[in-house]
Amino acid sequence: MAQSRSILLGRFLLGLYFLLPGIAKFADPSLHLEMMDAHGVAPALWLLWIAGAANLVAGVSLITGRHVRLVAYGCILYILLVNLMLHDFWNFEGATAERELQNFVKNLGILAGLLVLAGSSPKRRLALQTWWQRDSRVASG
Repeated sequence: MAQSRSILLGRFLLGLYFLLPGIAKFADPSLHLEMMDAHGVAPALWLLWIAGAANLVAGVSLITGRHVRLVAYGCILYILLVNLMLHDFWNFEGATAERELQNFVKNLGILAGLLVLAGSSPKRRLALQTWWQRDSRVASG
């Protein structure tokens, strides 16, 4: 019982980790566009909207327990891309390099949590009839 509560809380917190930045991307796009521009990410606006939508979908899916394994693997891919594109500490010096290295390593910790979550979540077939249901209500496949 304690383990399932731990997983539920962890899944909720990981969901928030994606949901809140997704909201922020739509609430204040200029802040995120500046950061993307500073790292040479283009086409920034188009990628920002995709990232924002991915954050929202991932966050809600994790919080509500829908397609957790699939979403966790998608979030892992997202974090790898963010780390390579936005936390490229090897391209900076001084305090900026230190900050980007810290964010890079922090994201690796989040990635580790997602791997554990994916590994502890049930396998689930994708089916139109049950796409909206919680994982706990759908038979494993």
